[in-house]
Amino acid sequence: MTTDTVGRFERELEALQVGVERVRAADAREAIASALEEPAVGTPIPYEGVSLPSVVTVDPTPADLVDAQTGVTPSRFAIAATGTVTIPSRAAGDEAVSLYPERHVAVVAESDVVSDLNAGFDRIATAVAAGDDSLVLATGRSATADMGGLVHGVHGPGEVHVVVLEDR
Repeated sequence: MTTDTVGRFERELEALQVGVERVRAADAREAIASALEEPAVGTPIPYEGVSLPSVVTVDPTPADLVDAQTGVTPSRFAIAATGTVTIPSRAAGDEAVSLYPERHVAVVAESDVVSDLNAGFDRIATAVAAGDDSLVLATGRSATADMGGLVHGVHGPGEVHVVVLEDR
């Protein structure tokens, strides 16, 4: 990972109309709080020194998911060339938390931003070899043109924001 790789990732996100903010871990809680709309649900963020704001319900019930406006999850890694974040499919419910609410906030370490799809496939192979055989690859807001014009948010979040941790 290079600074240029993270810069490319940020540019791709902006082109996809995805909000992005690069912060130190110590400032992540505040950045997450400013990116969410309540009620919010989330899954644990696995970075030392990073915690979710107190308004985020962790271990949400199905009713919490239905009511949530924002879902907050970690991203295992990100792909700069496409602006893609990868959401693990863990028992904590990352997949549902990232897909059901109208807004998704993904948190990724800048050291986990890879340059291109080949590097992304290498990361996927490593995850599968370690027993993580399910990842959601999310590139921007959900969109469909099945019924005519392009519509966002039909099959997932209509808004996405990424918090990049620069010191992890």
